[in-house]
Amino acid sequence: MYSVYAMTGTSRLEAVAEAMQRPDFYPHPVSELRRIDTLISVVILTGVFAYKLKKPVDLGFLDFRDLDRRRFFCGQEVGLNQRLSHGIYHEVVAIHEAGEGGYSLEPVGPVVEYAVKMKQLPPDQSLQGLLSQGLARARHLRSLGKTLADFYRRSERGPAIDAFGRQEVMAANMEENFRQLQPFVGRILDGERWDFIRQVSGTFLSSRAEVFAHRVEQGRIRDGHGDLRTDHVYFDPAVQVIDCIEFNDRFRYGDPALDLAFLHMDLEHLGASRLSRVLLKEYAGRAQDPGVYALLDFYAAYRSVVRLKVACLRSEKTTGAEREAELAEARRFLDQAYCYALQFSRPTLFLFGGLPASGKSTHARLLAEALWTRRVESDRVRKGPGAGPAVQPYGEGLYRPAMKRRVYARLLAEALETLRQGRSVILDATFSQRKWREEARRLAADMDTNFVFVECVGRPEALRGRLARRETSPGLSDARPQHLDRMVRDFEPVTELPDLVHIKINTDWSRQRAFARVLDKTYAARCAQVRGLL
Repeated sequence: MYSVYAMTGTSRLEAVAEAMQRPDFYPHPVSELRRIDTLISVVILTGVFAYKLKKPVDLGFLDFRDLDRRRFFCGQEVGLNQRLSHGIYHEVVAIHEAGEGGYSLEPVGPVVEYAVKMKQLPPDQSLQGLLSQGLARARHLRSLGKTLADFYRRSERGPAIDAFGRQEVMAANMEENFRQLQPFVGRILDGERWDFIRQVSGTFLSSRAEVFAHRVEQGRIRDGHGDLRTDHVYFDPAVQVIDCIEFNDRFRYGDPALDLAFLHMDLEHLGASRLSRVLLKEYAGRAQDPGVYALLDFYAAYRSVVRLKVACLRSEKTTGAEREAELAEARRFLDQAYCYALQFSRPTLFLFGGLPASGKSTHARLLAEALWTRRVESDRVRKGPGAGPAVQPYGEGLYRPAMKRRVYARLLAEALETLRQGRSVILDATFSQRKWREEARRLAADMDTNFVFVECVGRPEALRGRLARRETSPGLSDARPQHLDRMVRDFEPVTELPDLVHIKINTDWSRQRAFARVLDKTYAARCAQVRGLL
């Protein structure tokens, strides 16, 4: 046997791991002994507890070669993971030399290694395990969404952490991934799709700098998780989230949207798109963070590229069937990144329509703010800047048919100009006549963009009550209670649009609940249209 001190770090780790695979090594009962290797760890499962050793490696983004550093990062792992788990991470244990070639958890000799001791969680209770068994339910994702919203609300933030949410940091991280993957392009990865992802990612970053800056100004950038995946989420029975990034702060700091995008991407990779939308909807509502949808697809593409990189690098270290499996996985992640790139780069023409006082302008404004999208209002187009209310008889003055045609023509012209710039746009008007809805849909088709019509509806008595309140609190709209009956009669039902692009929002609900549906359904409609192109 080697002396402990004559061994290299790797050979000593192997000797320690071998000793830990004997039942008599432990002071507690052992019902199984199984070793699991990851890129940076060796995990020994004993049935009740799991012990995680850090490999003495230097990968650039982490350096575990020194024993004191391994001890420090074991402590970091225990402390940081206790933020999202309860009763899982117990302590850092020292492993001692115990005679020639022997090792012990008892303090009988010099410390030669450290390990994280944690409760062993059943894999079938992970989110990944529940998905594989067909047992994952919406309630699981709602519970997770609430847990994550509470976590990010109380997570550490500050100027040093804010820096990791800035556009230039994201650009540097993204370019690093592209540079490291370049040798695989053409050999493993489809060059055309790769070039598209790289090009539109750069364009998004340069054209949406204000979105990243706004997230920083809002205080959204936090000390988060960094590796939020379905195999790191458990229901035991409460939500337990483990294995955050402890070895490099820059991988853990960032926008919660980046963490959520990783989990969203992972859920979709496993065929659980509907459940991912449940998670996103719950999180956005609980965290009062609708802006997460503005960056979701971009960050999901970025996360897909990271997983793609890992699969490509692993393929270089394997052979035969294992290598083919890694290559197949890499291509799947490439396809997923390409899909997200299409989603964030393809503009959408949104129409918000419905009767006056149905809430269409409120929800159009909220969506425009959340997605950083231009909104064009019919009332402002009709009256010009600085105009105030000037109630007129129904169908007369500014509301006569000729003027109405001019207003809708101007709305469509404004939409055309914005779509030509590659940006989405929201048109806010009643769209009470079928011909104007059809004109807008033709425009979207001609410009090869997505099209979504949001129809806001409510009970007549609720609409009448809101219109009555305008008598004392007037706004830009001239509609009043005396106009409602004529407007209801003249509104042509929306029967010409398929359900895919026609979203009904009941604004009798609370504003928060109704807007959560707007965010969810408009995102689903855009995704479905893009995926219909693939």
